[in-house]
Amino acid sequence: MTKKRFLFVCVENSNRSQMAEAFARIHGGEGGEAFSAGSRPSGVVNPKAIASMAETGYDLSRHGSKSLDEIPEVEYDFVATMGCGDACPFVRARKRADWQIPDPKNLTPD
Repeated sequence: MTKKRFLFVCVENSNRSQMAEAFARIHGGEGGEAFSAGSRPSGVVNPKAIASMAETGYDLSRHGSKSLDEIPEVEYDFVATMGCGDACPFVRARKRADWQIPDPKNLTPD
């Protein structure tokens, strides 16, 4: 069985895309591979995102903020972009969507 590949892209790869990757890993099981990257990665995963995912039992501190140059150059089954607009370069994908999710970087934990 071929695994489905999912990619989540935002600007910094420190919040939204990291959390989306984590949920895809949690719910995707053995049939999927999840990746995330940023068009201009910050180099760190936001501590608020790590704390939020810890509430679900997922250790996001194991993740690292990375650029699109650091992910496999394959055709993804699904790519979701989040807030990077024109800064998101083309990535080969069978399906794609632009998710309108606000950047939680400056939001309260609630």
